[in-house]
Amino acid sequence: MLPWKRVIRPLAALLLAAAVTVPTAAGAHAADAPNSGWNDYSCEPSATHPRPVVLVHGTFGNSVDNWLGLAPYLKHRGYCVFSLDYGQLDGVPFFHGLGPVEKSAEQLDAFVAEVLTATGATETDIVGHSQGGMMPRHYLKFLGGADEVNALVGLAPSNHGTTLNGLTRLLPYFPGAEELLNDTTPALADQVAGSDFLTRLNAGGDTVPGVRYTVIATRYDEVVTPYGSGFLTGPGVRNVLLQDLCPLDLSEHLAIGLFDRIAFHEVANALDPAHAEPTTCASAFD
Repeated sequence: MLPWKRVIRPLAALLLAAAVTVPTAAGAHAADAPNSGWNDYSCEPSATHPRPVVLVHGTFGNSVDNWLGLAPYLKHRGYCVFSLDYGQLDGVPFFHGLGPVEKSAEQLDAFVAEVLTATGATETDIVGHSQGGMMPRHYLKFLGGADEVNALVGLAPSNHGTTLNGLTRLLPYFPGAEELLNDTTPALADQVAGSDFLTRLNAGGDTVPGVRYTVIATRYDEVVTPYGSGFLTGPGVRNVLLQDLCPLDLSEHLAIGLFDRIAFHEVANALDPAHAEPTTCASAFD
């Protein structure tokens, strides 16, 4: 039998790999990538789109790479768009969203305040991918975010955690594995189904009054499993399965946030429900 340390390390590596939400090659150039006009603090929200949109990347993501598809899509439609980096670990460049989720929510709180001050808006809308669709709920529930946010849209969010297709259930059988996750990548530990963090977050209900919630999930999600764990219950919630909109859409966890224009079309509908248009397979060409 292999020594425990030799077993723990491969298991941890597998969990890390499964939770990645941006391609490694792209991340290596995040700091130098063009941002196509978002994070423009001189942007003035229009009467048509009076609220700035804050994009919140996923685990291992960053403020550029995660949004090379959606940010220009929303800018083209007249939104003021902003994105932040959060959850940074010392000595780990480009790959963020790894620190404790509660601390990341505090960073989001501060960033939203900056955006509202710069734009003069009283509220923002938030769109997040993976952890980025779940983490803002801590901000809304515990940090006063409900007074500053009109809508939260989650793309494959980890709202009730993940089992990684059952792999996380093996952690108790490997002494030291849970401690390793907690110590090295707290955000991953926080997103394991049943974690202390998620238990606190979801206690008393998934939602807070005054905020509209949209969850867009994919049947082929291999990171947030089961995919239905991303759905929310409560007033003001709309849960959408991507394949109900387009059965031909095979997007998995990465694609739904990075380049799926069918998902993007549904994001636009969630941001402006008064002018929503049906999302179909043809929305990929909008």
